[in-house]
Amino acid sequence: MLMLLAQHAGATTVRIHYPAGKEGIRVVGDKGPMSWSKGAAAQPDGGPLNVWTYTWPDALGEVQMKPTLGEDKFSIGGAYRLAPGSTVDIYPFFGAPFGKLEIVKDFASPQLKNSRALRIWLPPSYAENPAKRYPVLYMHDGQNLFDAKTASFGTEWGIDETMNRLIAMGKADEVIVVGIDNTPDRIPEYTPCCDPKYGGGKLNAYGAFIVDTVKPWIDRSYRTLPGKDTTAIMGSSLGGIASVAIAQRYPDVFSKAGGVSSSFWWNNGDLVKKLPQRVPVKFYLDAGTRDDGLEDTTKMVEAMQAKGYRENEDLLFLKAEGGKHNEASWAARVEKPLTWFFPWGSTKQ
Repeated sequence: MLMLLAQHAGATTVRIHYPAGKEGIRVVGDKGPMSWSKGAAAQPDGGPLNVWTYTWPDALGEVQMKPTLGEDKFSIGGAYRLAPGSTVDIYPFFGAPFGKLEIVKDFASPQLKNSRALRIWLPPSYAENPAKRYPVLYMHDGQNLFDAKTASFGTEWGIDETMNRLIAMGKADEVIVVGIDNTPDRIPEYTPCCDPKYGGGKLNAYGAFIVDTVKPWIDRSYRTLPGKDTTAIMGSSLGGIASVAIAQRYPDVFSKAGGVSSSFWWNNGDLVKKLPQRVPVKFYLDAGTRDDGLEDTTKMVEAMQAKGYRENEDLLFLKAEGGKHNEASWAARVEKPLTWFFPWGSTKQ
């Protein structure tokens, strides 16, 4: 009856994409015939796409809801908020909130004439809900992200554990994370030319490798959302300045870039002195208070603000009290950029 009434008045609709089979999909929520303890039945669309629809009158105002599989198996993550008059597509999952890591060995770079592994973390729903597509976060120093056994100093970032937790708690959307391993040429690949002590200068080729080789392959091989708004890049130390510089060079590819403990001292602070004009990218920058380049990062933040970047809109700066220049410190605060870049419910298919 509620759905029939809604068809003749202003209507709010949720479309739930999930292969529910005979169990069906129900909707629980905070208003109308829905409650958090008793669900209302969503209707299958009758086609092959496994879409279940439920509609209610706009007069209910904003509604918080979640789908259930059958009577009582709640979707993982947070509640969804639907504004009156909206039609929203959601792609839930109901299984264990644990993603899966795949490793692609010997991935060749024609730009750099070498190869390396890609470590691809697929979020919890990837195998369970084949209708869903995902934003992608590209990260440097892939060896250090997921496994202490391969990490340079025996400590990992714990990106997989952090993402699992944030997704289960409804703090972050699901994201594919692509860890790009470093090589013996790490310093030159992550830096522009040329620091008087360390040299460098292969960053343009490394950026082209990510944009022209890695990203197209990932988009072909996995169910990604390939657009700029759903593509991010992040790294630490030299990988931090690489992320910032690549996003500045390719603002049509990346909408978000994270520089964690970034090495803005490089080449006597040249990246700060020669900061280009503001680009349409959200930048996250941070530095710890214990020998972590805080002064240089602060100069970069001030230079960006002078170019028109706005705090908490397209620039977020974190001064990490007690933070050091190591993976343990980065693991402790990585949820900050993850939840700023991909807050729960922000991704549109």
